[in-house]
Amino acid sequence: MRTWEAPVLIAAKNGIIEVVEGILSKIPKAIFEVDSEGKSIVLLAVEHNQPEVYKLLTSLYKNRMNSLICKVDNKGNSALHLAAKLTNSNPWPVPGAASQMQWEIRWYEYIMQSMPRMFQHLRNDDGKTPEDIFWDTHTPLIDQRREWLNYTSSSCSVVAGLIVTATFPMSISVPGGVNDAGSPFHKDQLAFNIFTISSYVSFYSSLLAVVLFLSVLTSSNYRSSLRNDLPTKLLLGLTAFYVSIASTAISFSAGHFINLREKLKSAAFPAYPVICLVVIFVSIIEFPLYFQLAWATFKRVPQLNTASLGVTFDLKDY
Repeated sequence: MRTWEAPVLIAAKNGIIEVVEGILSKIPKAIFEVDSEGKSIVLLAVEHNQPEVYKLLTSLYKNRMNSLICKVDNKGNSALHLAAKLTNSNPWPVPGAASQMQWEIRWYEYIMQSMPRMFQHLRNDDGKTPEDIFWDTHTPLIDQRREWLNYTSSSCSVVAGLIVTATFPMSISVPGGVNDAGSPFHKDQLAFNIFTISSYVSFYSSLLAVVLFLSVLTSSNYRSSLRNDLPTKLLLGLTAFYVSIASTAISFSAGHFINLREKLKSAAFPAYPVICLVVIFVSIIEFPLYFQLAWATFKRVPQLNTASLGVTFDLKDY
């Protein structure tokens, strides 16, 4: 039983691409190293979720990558089997089960697209396909994500419904009143046009957000829609939700300015910038989660946390 592990394999599974590239440039035969379980450098990079190492090997061995990626370990696991497994620690730089699950899917699909189609149905020594391993090992994470999606969608749908209720009478009201002919007194003012447009956007964006959140809550086939359908709906729903909040604030400020611009001009002008700064500050605090969800949904290849290993390597080991 082999107990010694080659330095290039240690560097590969820990994501130290400088060491991997340095060893392979000086000792090309190191690409054929395997550990005690029969896992090559490619299999270890896939198993430990190291996209940078995998892309480096793809660029260095473009003509031979098919033969390298098609190898299996001592238990019959291909690279796709190893990509389907959930590691004990979260290697992705995103918090929470929602974004982590999305990046797990991206990594699995990325490896799947680089391998021949036949490997999608290849069974290991335990009789399991890569798809079986993926759903078996990710069940706890899937349950956590389902709870997060349902909680977020239900909470946001309630708030979006309240915005719909508030913006409907606002969208049909006329600030400043109308004359005897039914024409608004302030129809030629810029503030009135801003109020009209923003109230229209606020009503329909909040209504769209409610529909999208409800579609997430009422999804019947959760597993088949987990890859793209539900995350995209939730992301679009959150986008419409944020647009409705911003447009509601703009609509209120425009209507307030029309009605009270003469009486409270000295107090209104300083208040608007303060309110806008508060809204911007809150948005900056809350938007990282939104951008992380968008990043995990649309990025093809996930990015790994930067890892360093306090180990020195000596090429004489070869």
